[in-house]
Amino acid sequence: MMSGRGTEAVADAVRRAFVNGMGEPVAVSTRRLSPAEADQLLPPGSEGLTVVVPEDDVLGALLPGITVTGAVVVADETGARLFFTSVPVGGQHELVAAGIRAATAELAAEVSRLRTEAAVVDALHSVGRQLTAQLDIDRIVQDATDAATKATGAAFGAFFYNLVDELGESYTLYTLSGVAREAFAGFPMPRNTDVFAPTFDGQGTVRSGDITADPRFGRNEPYHGMPAGHLPVRSYLAVSVVSPTSGDVLGGFFFGHPGTGRFTERHEYVAEGIAGYAAIALDNARLFDRERHLVGQLSRSMLPVVPEIPGLDIVTRYLPAATGSKIGGDWFDVIRLRSGGTAFVIGDVVGHGVTAATVMGQVRTAIRSYAQLELPPADLLREVSELAGALFDPSFVTCFYAVHEPDGHTLTYGNAGHLPAVLVRPDGAIEEIGEALSQPLGVGSKFAERQTVFEPGTDLLLYTDGLVESRTRDLTLGIRWLLSGLPALREAPDVGAACDELITGLTGGRHDDDIALIHVRHRAGT
Repeated sequence: MMSGRGTEAVADAVRRAFVNGMGEPVAVSTRRLSPAEADQLLPPGSEGLTVVVPEDDVLGALLPGITVTGAVVVADETGARLFFTSVPVGGQHELVAAGIRAATAELAAEVSRLRTEAAVVDALHSVGRQLTAQLDIDRIVQDATDAATKATGAAFGAFFYNLVDELGESYTLYTLSGVAREAFAGFPMPRNTDVFAPTFDGQGTVRSGDITADPRFGRNEPYHGMPAGHLPVRSYLAVSVVSPTSGDVLGGFFFGHPGTGRFTERHEYVAEGIAGYAAIALDNARLFDRERHLVGQLSRSMLPVVPEIPGLDIVTRYLPAATGSKIGGDWFDVIRLRSGGTAFVIGDVVGHGVTAATVMGQVRTAIRSYAQLELPPADLLREVSELAGALFDPSFVTCFYAVHEPDGHTLTYGNAGHLPAVLVRPDGAIEEIGEALSQPLGVGSKFAERQTVFEPGTDLLLYTDGLVESRTRDLTLGIRWLLSGLPALREAPDVGAACDELITGLTGGRHDDDIALIHVRHRAGT
């Protein structure tokens, strides 16, 4: 059975319309049609409830050897049925079919219109989700231009948008769709002419069936219209892109077509919808860029000045997370001690944001202060842990603290829950030191220390987990990859460049967390 009370009521009315000359019902046969058979009997493009009297020649091919005196097809989205009889009948079934078509034609048209509108809305929302999920401005503007050009049926589209650089200077860029960039390369940026001004000033959408006949066209020097060589434009549609937060005009979409009357009210609606989503996406991307810029400035301002230490080549790196916009809690420090030794510190406050940065700054300051008292690593970590436990909310703070004494070529170290440091001996042997010595700061109360030889020709590497761990790689595998890359680092003539290559090789430039690193080379013969 075909579903739907409405369809069944129509089918019943059609069945009862088959009557003889005396007005008496006659026997009616029913045949369910295959999709291919329905395509033969129904008009092209039929959708929704359809009632039609089929052509005799098609019926003859469909029902060979059967005399058909009357037939009607009733179809909807679930299928089609053929009602027919071989008994002589009058034309009442045809009149009923025509009446049903007349009664449902307006409804069918409205249903078709609503479906079309729903498809437009769905497509618009799909574009909106795609745009607002992005934070890369270049991709946002290109995707928006491509989507709007396709949706409006324009021969080509352009999006001119304004950016502000780090010095506060405004400049204009543009994207194109439907035409090569070279087509506009020789033309200047559009100015606030009578045609363009409403868009750049945010006064409203401009739609013209023939812009060359518009009284605003051709009134401005030096071209008085389109410059020579410009793509032909008759149909014209321009939409402002306005920030929903500030109300500022971020830019404008411009669409053109060489034919006249190509853009409709629906095209205008779609273009305005995409412009709205593009404005939201640009606001988000600009806010994200602004926060990342501030985070970068704050992070750089907190980096220590690494002193020159005789006999040691020191390379340090700090990279904020490539994803996200919050400042992290990773830090490093190199402290020259009064006794002639050098303290190397690396640590990580778990989390991101102002809280993590605040804790990190206070812990780093405390370590610097205790380091100047020449406290041994175990005592220093104990004092800082007590201070952290008393001053801060519970925070997971890890720290590796090591002191190099040049006279005895020793390295004395303690580790509060941090990753082990790595020594590369003069013969190339790799040794991890300090693994799982003590609990993190603010948690542990007893801290162990160890001492090892740090003779000339030895390299020391300290790092945070952002270098070796990510969402797609576990910590153990990341450390294994790091250790395998150290021989190349040791042989490199430029250790700083080699460290950068090592970081890129391990992270692919898409590290999920901050990265801090200290590499120390004890020069041979010193």
